[in-house]
Amino acid sequence: MKKFWLLTLFLSILFSCSENSKSNNNPYIPNYTINERLDTNLPLYNNLKYASNPVMITTAGAKGLIVMKVGEGSYTAFDAACPNQALNSCVAMTIDGINAVCSCDKSTYSLYTGLGDKEYPMKQYKTEISGSVVRVYN
Repeated sequence: MKKFWLLTLFLSILFSCSENSKSNNNPYIPNYTINERLDTNLPLYNNLKYASNPVMITTAGAKGLIVMKVGEGSYTAFDAACPNQALNSCVAMTIDGINAVCSCDKSTYSLYTGLGDKEYPMKQYKTEISGSVVRVYN
């Protein structure tokens, strides 16, 4: 029984320390500095008040940002560049419901997780909420 608990403890520590390094070490997408503040009271970002209503921000990132509310007080933000294509070969991904679709290979990625069926997931950025403002940064 003691070995079981030690193994469980070891595995939980191992997995809690791991991170999806492929997401932000993508060879196709450069590391741009991101520091965007999106006020959900403004009409342009009003959809961010509601879950599963992604918004495209074209003024930041490699090809823009896709931001979506995924739950109460929780948001995801991803670069709109196709994660498995050379940066100059595709236009920005398009939003299709709660997914993003690459214009080159038509691969679909979840806007909840950034995962698709290719090697690299979407490049993810951090988010934080302060009142009605969603900050996207790295």
